[in-house]
Amino acid sequence: MTGQRVCALTDLKEDAALATEIEGTPVCVVRVGERVFAVRDECSHADVMLSQGEVEGGRIECWLHGSQFDLATGAALTLPAIDPVPTYAVTIEGDDVLVDVAQPNRERG
Repeated sequence: MTGQRVCALTDLKEDAALATEIEGTPVCVVRVGERVFAVRDECSHADVMLSQGEVEGGRIECWLHGSQFDLATGAALTLPAIDPVPTYAVTIEGDDVLVDVAQPNRERG
């Protein structure tokens, strides 16, 4: 995997989202326990940053309409969103969090 460093692992607070941009792609990075996830920082229902929403139980909620997305798969879990958001590969090297946006794990429908 070729990833770009987005932050230090110690910079990620539990169940809080971090907004960043990689190669022009808006990315939301979230730490849940020992796992770190990266999804496109844009709700598939509306042009809204997911990183401004709530994180709980491996889900992120869009603050505007309440759509929830699974951080591991990008799947839309609640309406009004029906399309998934792309997820990106995350690698931890020491204290560095690397995200690869070159090949999203899942494309929006």
